[in-house]
Amino acid sequence: MKLYYAQGACSLSPHIVAEELGLALEYEKVDLRSKTTEHGADYRAISGKGYVPALVLEDGSLLTEAQVIVQYLADLKPTMRLAPAAGSIERYRLQEWLAYIATELHKNIGGLFVAAPDGRAGLIATATRRLDLVAKALDAQPWLMGDQFSVADVYLYVVLSWSPAAKFDLSPWPVLQSFVARVAARPAVQKARRAEGLPA
Repeated sequence: MKLYYAQGACSLSPHIVAEELGLALEYEKVDLRSKTTEHGADYRAISGKGYVPALVLEDGSLLTEAQVIVQYLADLKPTMRLAPAAGSIERYRLQEWLAYIATELHKNIGGLFVAAPDGRAGLIATATRRLDLVAKALDAQPWLMGDQFSVADVYLYVVLSWSPAAKFDLSPWPVLQSFVARVAARPAVQKARRAEGLPA
């Protein structure tokens, strides 16, 4: 399988999950501005969406969207317990968190990279309200799903890791700062970050 990624983007989440699971994926970097891959291919011909991640499966078909890809990878090694069993209520709780991260956090914090100066305040206000709920959950338990580290934690970590570059202050939530530090210390996270040329 091959994962198309951009350095430090949300595609870092399936990269980390693959490292957590010990999956040997092939990786190809994408320049999102020029829409070309590191080998000179037109990325839009690979994924019509034009953004990362995209995972080429063993049968040559393509799977996109970070929150979907991380579940697919987790299901390849269910004994690693990065995702609850399909069909269980716990799996729907996982999907609930993944959807929340994608629509309420990713879009708002990620949006700060491209927002006009007069548009930042609204994104920050919305992200702040949304993070209050996440902080409350993590005040009560170590991980989003309770005691078990999951793909939702990986995705949340990646989005929160954008905060310094996006000039979004996490200091109002010490529990989130602690969460980011704990996830960042995991060997799989450090390995994936180094592979993408990011500080570990």
